[in-house]
Amino acid sequence: MVKVWRLGLMSYDSAFKIQNCIARKHLDSMVKGVNADFDTILLVEHKPVYTVGIRDETPKDEIVRLRSLGAEFKQTNRGGLITFHGPGQLVAYPVINLKHYKTSVKWYVNSLEQTIINLCEELGLKASRSPHTGVWVEDNKIAAIGIHASRYVTTHGISLNCDNDLTWFDHITPCGIEDKGVTSLTKETGVVCSTEKIIPMFLKNFENVFSCSSEDMEVDLQEDILNSIYNKLLTTAV
Repeated sequence: MVKVWRLGLMSYDSAFKIQNCIARKHLDSMVKGVNADFDTILLVEHKPVYTVGIRDETPKDEIVRLRSLGAEFKQTNRGGLITFHGPGQLVAYPVINLKHYKTSVKWYVNSLEQTIINLCEELGLKASRSPHTGVWVEDNKIAAIGIHASRYVTTHGISLNCDNDLTWFDHITPCGIEDKGVTSLTKETGVVCSTEKIIPMFLKNFENVFSCSSEDMEVDLQEDILNSIYNKLLTTAV
């Protein structure tokens, strides 16, 4: 059973803190030898933000330029190079223990890709993999993947272009891949594909690919996680 937390529109930093808090619950239970299951999918739309992976070394003047466009710029500990997140794009962060599935990061990335490929098929789109990570419709990327795994506990995840403004990608070389474009479900289908419309399809296909069930996270557990983050911030401030 995977818990689903629909975060709505949220800053990158806030969602990252929630990811880390849930990942810490996973890791702490391992240290204590407790057989606990904190598998969670966070679903979020981000306020405009450019993010880069752990290997990226973006020059300072480039960071200034991107921020001048009205977006944040964040260095992360995920794999992959630069990409953009913004409203109308569905970002899914599975914070799961791969020991509950298969202890293979390659299998995990492949499964995330397959989830989106199957979703696109439902919409009448032929999507596929390429030598580059992610999901493509012909030569245009429709979903980007960048993950981090610690003791098989995953963070970060996949972003699916649903009904977002693609012009933000014009200011970068998405994922460092030259001569390739980006696209969205709305652009490819000709029908508005809001994140609200796509979320149920995403969850259904995730369940099928990962052979799991999902249910909404209880409000009291959400509050417990948020309080934990708040208390940590207070402690740090002191």
